[in-house]
Amino acid sequence: MSRTFLTASRMSQHTCVPISALPLPPPAQRLTHNLTPDPETPSPAAWRDVLATRPSIQRRARLLASPAHFSFVSPCPQPFPIPIPPPADGAPLAEEDKPKYIEDWLAQREALKEVPCAPGHARELKMYVSEKRGEHRELLALSDGCLRDCFPHLDVGDAFVALGVPSLVPSASQPNGEQGNSSEKDIAARQELIDVVSGHAMLMNTDGDPETHWAPWSLRYSGHQFGVWAGQLGDGRAISIMSTPHPDDPQLTYELQLKGAGRTPFSRGADGLAVTRSSIREFLCSEAMHALHIPTSRALSLVSLPELPVYRETVVPERAAVVARAAPSFLRIGSFEALVPPQGVFFIGMGQQQGADWDAVRLLGEWVARLLGIWDEAEAKKERERKPWAKELVLEVARRNARMVAGWQAYGFMHGVINTDNVSVLGLTIDYGPYAFMDVFDPWHICNHTDEEGRYAYKAQPTMIVYALRALLNSLAPLVGYESYEGYAVPPGWASSATAAKMSEWRDKGMQLKEEMERVAEEVSAMEYGRLMHQRLALRRYEKEDETKLIGPLLDLLAEHKLDFHGTFRLLTSFRPSLVQDQPGKGDSTEADAYISRILALSGEPQFLDRNKAAGDMRDWLRRYAARIASERGEWAGAEGADGRIDAERRQTARAANPRFVLRQWLLEEVIKKVEEDAQSGKRVLRKVLQMACNPYEPWGAEDDEGDESSLDAEIREERRYCSLGEKQMLGFQCSCSS
Repeated sequence: MSRTFLTASRMSQHTCVPISALPLPPPAQRLTHNLTPDPETPSPAAWRDVLATRPSIQRRARLLASPAHFSFVSPCPQPFPIPIPPPADGAPLAEEDKPKYIEDWLAQREALKEVPCAPGHARELKMYVSEKRGEHRELLALSDGCLRDCFPHLDVGDAFVALGVPSLVPSASQPNGEQGNSSEKDIAARQELIDVVSGHAMLMNTDGDPETHWAPWSLRYSGHQFGVWAGQLGDGRAISIMSTPHPDDPQLTYELQLKGAGRTPFSRGADGLAVTRSSIREFLCSEAMHALHIPTSRALSLVSLPELPVYRETVVPERAAVVARAAPSFLRIGSFEALVPPQGVFFIGMGQQQGADWDAVRLLGEWVARLLGIWDEAEAKKERERKPWAKELVLEVARRNARMVAGWQAYGFMHGVINTDNVSVLGLTIDYGPYAFMDVFDPWHICNHTDEEGRYAYKAQPTMIVYALRALLNSLAPLVGYESYEGYAVPPGWASSATAAKMSEWRDKGMQLKEEMERVAEEVSAMEYGRLMHQRLALRRYEKEDETKLIGPLLDLLAEHKLDFHGTFRLLTSFRPSLVQDQPGKGDSTEADAYISRILALSGEPQFLDRNKAAGDMRDWLRRYAARIASERGEWAGAEGADGRIDAERRQTARAANPRFVLRQWLLEEVIKKVEEDAQSGKRVLRKVLQMACNPYEPWGAEDDEGDESSLDAEIREERRYCSLGEKQMLGFQCSCSS
C-alpha cells in the first residue's frame, strides 16, 4: 500500500493531529493514576520540581520503596558515566559546592524549556526541550503498519517523503528524500514527531487540576534471569512517554515507549542507551512478527543519534538510536515478582526489597485483570464481595503466552532471553534482543551466544514459558487461595492482619492451581501449534495423528538433512499430489525428481548431504502428504472441478501461511551495515526490507519466474537474494544480549 493512499485513507476516517495533540486516556485508563509511583517523585508536579532541583534522583540506580510500581522519569539520552566538566571559568569547586554544581549541570540538560507545538490543534500536553541538549536527530524508519493499526490519528507530516523511496538497489534517478514541496504544516508535524520519539523533546502537563497531569514513566520489575533470581531490574533503558486511546475503540489504549532514551532508576550500571544495530533488529522484527500473526509489541519509529557514542562490544564506539515501540501495556510477569521476592535466595543484581507488599500486588493484579478484560471499572468500585480475579488472571496469562509461544514454534522464531522479566502479562513478544528465525532446521538451535547451556534453545521455549508462568503463580498464590476460600476479590489491606499460618494456608491453596495452569498452557499451546502447522501445510481437517505421522516426521527430515526450514515450507506450497502418485498416467517421475532436487538444494551443508537417502526420505514423506491431501479433496471449494483447480486453491491458501521473506540473520547484518555506512541510502534499504517484512507472503523477487535471472530488473534480483538462505557461514549465527 502506498503512503499516498494510506494517508488519504486515514484522513478520510480520522482527524489526524501531531503527536503533541494526541488525546490522553481518562484517569481510569491511565497506569500512572491506578498504580503506585516512586515516593521520591510521587506526582507529576513533584517530579517536575525534582527535574529542576535534584535530577540525579532519576538517573541514579537505586532500589525503589516496596509499594512502588513505577517511577516518573524523563527521556535524556547522553553518555554514561555522564561527562560533567569543571566550571567554564576554571575556578576550583569546594567539596560542599560540588553536589549543587552537578545537580545544576544535569538540570540544564533536562527538558524544562517550553517550546511551541506544531500549530492548529487543542492540546492536553505541552512540549519541552533542554537548553543544553541539541544533538543531531535523523529519522531512519517509520512503520506504516504500526501507524495504521495503533495510531491512525497521528499526523506524521512529510516523514515518509523524507525517508525516500523504498529500494534495495541505489539509483541516481531516485529522489533523495527532499521535501521541497512540503507545506510548513507537514514539516512541523514531522519535526515534532522526530523530536519527541528521539527523546529530544518531552510532552508533559503539571498545570491546573492534578487529575489532568501527565509525565513519562518507567516500570519497576524483578525477575529470574537464566533461572537465577536477579532482584530488582526494571526499565533500565525504556521510558513510556505517551498513552492514547485508539480512535475506533476508546477502551483500547496504546502506550508509546522509547527504548534507548537514557538512564532511569533501574539502569544499574548501564547507560540507558541503545545502539543502532540492536534498534534496527527490534524495529524490523516487531513488525515482521505482527505480519506473521504472532502476538507482539509494535514499532513505530527509529531515530538515529549519530553524535552520541555508545560503548558495547567494540573498542570503537557505536552510535546511538532510539526505537519508539507500542503496546497496550509493557507490564510483565517480573512486575509481580518485584512485589513478592523469594526470601533467602542468592541473587545477582543491585538489590531487592525484603518481604512482600501484598497490597501493591492487589493493586497491580486489579489493573492487569482490567487489561485482560476479566475485571472492569464497576468491579473496582465495589466495596465488598467483588468478583474474584486472581485465578482467572493466572489462567488467562497462561492462555495468551501459550498461544504466543506456539506461534514462535510454528514459525521458527527464537527469542533468546525468555527471562521472567521478558514475559508479557498480555502474551506479547517483547524485548527483542539476540533473536533469530530458524534457517537450517535444528530443534536445539541456540541463538544467544551467552546461553551456553541452551536454556532458551528453540525446543525449550514452551518449557521456559511454563517456568515463567510458575513464577507468576508463586507471586499470586496467596491471593488465589484467599479468593478461593472467601468467594470474592481480595479487599484493600487483605493481608495486613493475617498470621503467618494463615498466609501459608492461602498460599498452599493457591498453589493447587499449578497443575491446572500447566495443563491449560500445554493444551492451548498444542492446539494453536497444530492449527498453525495445519495452515502451513494447507490441510483442511484436523486429525490427531497428524503430529506424529506428518508434522513431526517432516521436521525430523529437515533436521537430519539440514534443510532450510522456511524455504522448504514455501516450496511445499507448490506441491501437487499427482507428482508422487504411482498409478499409470498419474505421475511423472522426472518432474518429481526435479521437485525433490529443488528441496534438497536448500541444504545448509550440501557437501555432506547423502542425496540418495535424502531424496528417498523426502519422496516417502511426500507420498504420505499426498495421501493426506487426497483424503480432503471434497473439502475444497473447487472439488467439483479438475484436480488443477484444487491444486491452485491449495497453493494460494498455503502461500498465505508460509512466508517467502524471512528476517534471516545474514540479511539483518547486511542491512545494519548499509545503514551504518550511509544513512541516506541505508534508510531506503531499511524501508524496503520493512515493506517486505510486513508483506512476507508476497512472491518477492519474481518467485514464479523460472527464466534467466540475468533478465530480471536489478531490484527484483536483489529481492530474490534477500529471500534466499544466504551465505553459508552465517547459518546458525548467534547474537549477544546487546544485539
